[in-house]
Parts: sequence; structure tokens; C-alpha cells
Amino acid sequence: MLRCLLCLENWECRVPWFAKLQKALVVKLQDGWWSRAVPIFDDEHLVSCAGLVPVMGLAERTGLAELIGEKVVFTESKRVASAGVNPAGKLTTIIAGMIAGADCIDDLDLLRCGGMPRVFTGVYAPATLGQHLREFTHGHTRQLSSVLTAHLVNLVQVTGLLPGITRRVFVDIDSLLRPVYGHAKQGASYGHTKIAGKQILRKGLSPLATTLSTTEGAPVLAGIRLRAGKASSGKGAASMVAEAIGVARAAGAAGEILVRGDSAYGNSVVVAACRRAGARFSLVLVKNSAIAAAIATIPEDAWIPVHYPGAVPDPETGEWISDAQVAEIEVFTAFASTKQPVTARLIVRRVRDQARLDELFPVWRHHPFLTDSLEPAPAADITHRRHAIIETTFADLIDGPLAHQPSGRFSANAAWTICAAISHNLLRAAGTMAGPTQAVARGATLRRTLITVPARIARPQRQPVLHLPEHWPWAAIWLTLWDRVLGQGLPPPVAA
Repeated sequence: MLRCLLCLENWECRVPWFAKLQKALVVKLQDGWWSRAVPIFDDEHLVSCAGLVPVMGLAERTGLAELIGEKVVFTESKRVASAGVNPAGKLTTIIAGMIAGADCIDDLDLLRCGGMPRVFTGVYAPATLGQHLREFTHGHTRQLSSVLTAHLVNLVQVTGLLPGITRRVFVDIDSLLRPVYGHAKQGASYGHTKIAGKQILRKGLSPLATTLSTTEGAPVLAGIRLRAGKASSGKGAASMVAEAIGVARAAGAAGEILVRGDSAYGNSVVVAACRRAGARFSLVLVKNSAIAAAIATIPEDAWIPVHYPGAVPDPETGEWISDAQVAEIEVFTAFASTKQPVTARLIVRRVRDQARLDELFPVWRHHPFLTDSLEPAPAADITHRRHAIIETTFADLIDGPLAHQPSGRFSANAAWTICAAISHNLLRAAGTMAGPTQAVARGATLRRTLITVPARIARPQRQPVLHLPEHWPWAAIWLTLWDRVLGQGLPPPVAA
């Protein structure tokens, strides 16, 4: 068969007229269809995002609206009398819109088009939702943060999110800078960020986030806190780490909890927070004279080659590397000049300086981190470098609801950011219920395959029916999600 195909291909190359006889297949409109078609937006039975039905059903099963009603309380409204009324209905509307792909307040109107009001009740207009967000204060955002953590615990218990949580959990902490424009954004200021490997100043707002992940499970957000753009990366890190560890314990983490972070969080305050909460740590240290002197004492035969499962970008040159060498100093006292010195393992990774390969002797660049992990040095280094998994969560947020900070008021944007975190966790839990492939898929992939599925509503014999597209490539996983959330056909997935 292979020989025949090769002969046919060679025949086409030798005889040009044979290739002309083959009709090329291209995607185009059917002949005459475009000239006779008339588009009309008038179908009140058409649903644009049928996947919201099982996902919001999952939100009901995990008590999202009840948590909001219990924890988020507005005693009075300062601007519009009714703006603080029914926070549960308004915030669940925002979260549902974010799951469907909304990245600004106006986009939330997609929940009121076509047949969506026949599926969902109590959907508010974007203007009402904007008024509600502007009523938020710092205290209200802290109340909403407690909803985020409590709802994550419910998701883990109901859906099997974070498989393997009883054995080992990773807490990752990092910040990002979301650019804003104009002069009306409260809290907007210039902060440091890295683009294409270069440090620049950029005007924006800086969320600080913590994620929980396992060896088998994709990361979910345990907490997120909006800050001014000029805020130091490590500001508030200790309290965020303590809260994330508490969430992990409440969600069922009975084994080791490892906190990972870059050099912005490698300080005695964060380490003390980890030890008070009974967690281990793996934090990058800023190189100074004491660390340089310690690295100089490592003998040459102590360096162990380590090969990473996948290539990683060099933080200084931007080039991809897959091999390095590691060594450790078993007892090293860091932060000796502070009131809280820490004695732990100093593990150093070194790589060849790609810019100085012509030197007579190899020139190495060293990257130290402090840890009290029990793993051997090569394994501890690989585990530490997987801290970069938090960037996948940031990518999902930036590609979704955090594409913009929609309000001019800082507290409104803080509430929007927390709603984005809740929607991310809910979408991740829905993917876990749908199947193993969707459990680790990108947020954009989950929206395309599970959420933005068109459907037509019918009621034959008063039985609600959703007619979905024929030959939908992801029909099986969509129906699996439906059965696990709204039906009785399948149990929740069992943790690995």
C-alpha cells in the first residue's frame, strides 16, 4: 500500500497534467448560498452557551450561591440604594459570564440573549452588575475571598478535584502585573515586569496569587489579592501562604505540603509562616556574598548531573536548556543578619554560561534555593522548577476574565479578580468531571469544547430538551459532564 502511494506521488511529480486533474478541496461557502441567505437575530429558543447548564449546576451542588449569601453582606449602599441587594444573584451572574468568556462588564449581557433566560433565572443586566461591583469595599473583598476558599474546599470534596491531595500538595505563590491605561484607574502605578527577558516599568495593577496543585492535578487558585502596580512582589506573601496552607488542610491534605516561590518570597518571614503552618518550603534566594562564599566551598566532584523531563527557558538568556548540575550544602544558615535566621539545605543548580562558551575554563552561572525537602538534590531541583506551573494559571486568567480590569474603582477590580478566580476553579472542576484529558486542559480549550456549545430548546410533551449540534467532536465528554452533575448515570471520578 505504501509503495502504491509513493508511486502515485512520483507520478504526479513527473506528469504535471495528472496533478491538474485532481480537484483541490477547500473550505468555502456552497455555491449561491451566500447570495440568498438573510441573517436575522430573532430565535428566542437558541442557547449560545449550553455548557453553562451543567457548570452552573455544579456551582449549585457545591453551594456557591449559599456561600455568597452567607459571607458577603452589604449593610447599606452608598451610591445606588439597590446596588448592594442580592449579592448572591449578581455575583453568580458575573461568574457565569466569565466562564462563558466575558472579560468586561458589557460582555456579561450574553447571558440575556436568545433562550438563555429560559434556562437561567435571575440574570442581571450589565449596568446593575457594574453598580454592584462599585459598592465593594476592602472588607467586602475579604468576605468574597472567604467565599473563594470555602468554595474550593467544596469543589475538591464533591468533584475529585486535585487527585492525590492526601499524599502531597504544592503551594505556589507568584504575582503578575496587569497593564491598565488612562488616568481614572485607582491604584494604577508603575511596577516592574519582565517582557522578552527584559525588566521594564509598566503601569498597571498587580495581583498576588497562590495556587494548589498535585502531581496528578492541575493548579487551582487558593487565593488572589489585587494590589497597586508599584507593590513589591513579596508584599503580603506570608499571610497569603498561611491562608493557602489552611485551605489545603481543609480540602483534605493529610500529607506533605511544599511551598514554592521565586526570590521575591525567599525571606525569613515567608519561611516562618511555612514552619508555623507545618509546611515545607522551597524558595529561591537572592545571591549575596554569604551565598557566593558557600557555593565556592562546594568541591568539583560534588556536582551531580540532572536532566529535566522537558526543556526550560534560561531566565537570563532566554535560551532553552535541558541539562544542568546540582549540588547541596546540607546545613546552611540563611538570613543570619535578621531576627529569624533559618537553617536548612542550600541546593545550587549551575548551568554553562551560553554567552561565554569560548573561555579556556567553563564559566558557570549558579541558581541557589533554600529548602527543607527530604528529596535528594536532583529530585528536589526538578520539583522546585515545577513551580513554573503557576504561569499556566496566569495564562488562563489573562486569556479570560483578567484580560481587562473593567472598573475605575480599585475595590471593584479587586472583586472582579476574585470572581475570576472562582470561575477558574469552577471551570477546572468541570473539566475534572468531564474526563482526564479535560482535567488538565487550558481554560480556552474547556470553553471551546464544553461551554460555548450552541443548543436549541424544545419542550415535547413538556419535557425540556436541548438539541445540540450533530457530530459534535466532544459530545461524549459533554454528556459525561452532564450525567455526573445533573443526572444519576455516573459517579464522580475517583482520585488517583
